[in-house]
Amino acid sequence: MDYTDYDRVLYYVHRSDWTNLLILMVRTKDHLLSKKIEHFLHARSFPNSYSAVEKTFYTLFHYVEYANSLRA
Repeated sequence: MDYTDYDRVLYYVHRSDWTNLLILMVRTKDHLLSKKIEHFLHARSFPNSYSAVEKTFYTLFHYVEYANSLRA
């Protein structure tokens, strides 16, 4: 597992750097992370309610938090 991908997700979301987040989605070897990024970007890019965007963000965030907890 490349743990820098998870750190980059957090950084790109914090900076609202959607282009690099999209590039990371394509390049990561973690298929589940890629799907979660895809769902977040889709919810954010198309007309959705704020709760839908928030839900996909928290799903992505919790997955990143879980994956980072496996480092130890």
